[in-house]
Amino acid sequence: MKWLAALGLLWRFGVAVLMSGLQTIGVILKTGLPGGPPPPAALLRVGFTPMSARGAALLGCLVTLTPGTTTLDIDMERHELLLHVLDATDTQALVQGIRRDFEPGLLAWFGTGAAR
Repeated sequence: MKWLAALGLLWRFGVAVLMSGLQTIGVILKTGLPGGPPPPAALLRVGFTPMSARGAALLGCLVTLTPGTTTLDIDMERHELLLHVLDATDTQALVQGIRRDFEPGLLAWFGTGAAR
């Protein structure tokens, strides 16, 4: 079952990279146009389901490798990532995407069994 979770995670990560890359290209092109205001960038704290330090580190890496987001810090005590977000117009969708696309596969391998 863990291997299926890993394959699913790999697939969802690939799709997230492709979609985020296209969105980031759109942000860059819009910003370069005359009168095109840049989108609001933000620092964002995102809670994650309890998992091992290795799982949290991998989650941070997956988020950073997705265009438009960078993991700045991982707080294991609070189960939070501190992210820099290039386009913060819809942070709720960003958080939902991280939870939907990355957490399930990581929890299969690195979950602590603690409910959140």
